Amino acid sequence: MLTIMKLITSKSFLFIACILQLFACSDDAALQKLSLAQVDAWMYQLQDLNDEVKLTALAQTEYPLLVIEPGFNFSEFPYDTAHIMSQLKTTPDGRERVILAYIDIGQAEDYRSYWQTDWVAPTQTTLGSPDYLLAPDPDNWSGNYQVAYWNSAWKNLWLGNSGLIEQIAAYGFDGIYLDWVEAYDDVSVQAAATNEGVDVALEMIQFIEALGAVGKAKRSPFYVVPQNAPYLIDFAPDRYVAAIDALAVEDTWWHGDGDVPWDDPRAGDLHERHSDSGWTTPDRLLQYTVYQEYGLPIFSVDYCISSSNAEQVYRDASAAGLIPLVTRVSLEQLTVTPPSGY
Repeated sequence: MLTIMKLITSKSFLFIACILQLFACSDDAALQKLSLAQVDAWMYQLQDLNDEVKLTALAQTEYPLLVIEPGFNFSEFPYDTAHIMSQLKTTPDGRERVILAYIDIGQAEDYRSYWQTDWVAPTQTTLGSPDYLLAPDPDNWSGNYQVAYWNSAWKNLWLGNSGLIEQIAAYGFDGIYLDWVEAYDDVSVQAAATNEGVDVALEMIQFIEALGAVGKAKRSPFYVVPQNAPYLIDFAPDRYVAAIDALAVEDTWWHGDGDVPWDDPRAGDLHERHSDSGWTTPDRLLQYTVYQEYGLPIFSVDYCISSSNAEQVYRDASAAGLIPLVTRVSLEQLTVTPPSGY
């Protein structure tokens, strides 16, 4: 009888242990970081993350994906990036977020620590120094300058040992969100590329591949998400798709003026930024399907002030299979026109 009781007790403990392990596994699964394909909403905020009130407001949201300015390489008043990441890494209910670092790979910014005191900004008619500084930003963002992104010195800032990508990975970012990928289509960049015998599209794809490779060598997963340049895929579809994990797009319906503050009346609600053939809203939506056919998620951001315009974007973007956000062009605080449920 004692032996039988021991056996029953042993089996009971084993059963209970299995049940507890099952619940523990379920809890662990619930806390696993989402893949980009599972993300249903996102938030994009670059400015004022050193403001504790704004940082706390962002931390208290339930957005599973954040795109933020890493800020550790501002030349003046750098962000305490480690603190920012510690505040944002999980949602209030304990889910681990995906956090992407915003980086501008097609432009040099004179407020970054890599900008040397002897550098000279380019103008509309003269090259800068170093000579890979080509021209001012065409959208009037101050302190931003187009670069010959294939230049080895520029690339080394990002890809070298202890370069910017390694630092981003070391801070715990889950990947990079690439601005000015469309530099390959800029007039000043194309002129410089012609002079040097460079294939602008291929060089951009190679640069993106290299950025991802450095990040992935330091951290896994390490996502690569280009912003805009939806037609770059046409130059080498399979190669480009292998280099990226999603596409992000701005201004599909509404845009704002560059360098204007949050409350400026031109911070959004400007319609149809592009009217050229191939760049209208229907044209762009059609081009996005090329990425969708490869199974890549598409994150869209439009800039609106009007709530009715925001509602239109969420309705139309969702119908097109996009993961939409509507905010204002300065990206200095949480949107006041969030997606449903957020």
